[in-house]
Amino acid sequence: MATKLSVNINKIATLRNSRGGNNPDVVQAAVNCQLFGADGITVHPRPDERHIRYSDVREISKIITTEFNIEGNPKEDKFVNLVLEVKPAQVTLVPDDPGQLTSNHGWDTIKERVYLRNIIEIFKKEGIRVSIFVDPAEKIVAGAGDTGTDRVELYTEDYARHYLQSKENAIAPYLKAAATATLYGLGINAGHDLDMDNLAYFKQSIPALLEVSIGHAIIADALYYGLENVIQLYKRKL
Repeated sequence: MATKLSVNINKIATLRNSRGGNNPDVVQAAVNCQLFGADGITVHPRPDERHIRYSDVREISKIITTEFNIEGNPKEDKFVNLVLEVKPAQVTLVPDDPGQLTSNHGWDTIKERVYLRNIIEIFKKEGIRVSIFVDPAEKIVAGAGDTGTDRVELYTEDYARHYLQSKENAIAPYLKAAATATLYGLGINAGHDLDMDNLAYFKQSIPALLEVSIGHAIIADALYYGLENVIQLYKRKL
């Protein structure tokens, strides 16, 4: 089974915002990623709009021909309202703080079970598939199974950090987490620091993997190889 590649275009928005104006054009970048073979587009608007802006999300939603995945913290009312307005194919719930540089931990699905059940129900009533960002711990994934979520997104920074030291040790907790997800009937997504070197082994090890969301590495590699070529290279890894 081929795993879907959703391209996170936050970094393109960061580049645009660094100079003002509309160069590069984030909406056109989303159009191009789809034309180049991406199976989806991911955005992660934050309250300070330091990269993707809420207006970007609305404009991108008009041109989506693949799957639209919006990531963010549902404890921000502005984020919830945006998702309910745009109605993407998927919302990925991430417990990041407002000033956080990048996502660095998943939900405590046991402590936050009641909250997650309630917010997930809101999105699912609108026909939006829900994925929640989790660390690769069996009890956390098991806890996700009691929230009503459709999928979990495994946070893969630890895997990427330890991959070159021992890929077998790096993947071990993810194998257990994936097995637990399957046991509870949850779909499996993954994201964070996956790249051209470590992606294929992750996919081979977890054949049930439905989707990966990759941004930083794809945009960085595109500086050397071109965006169209890089998207195809990543798809081949899957």
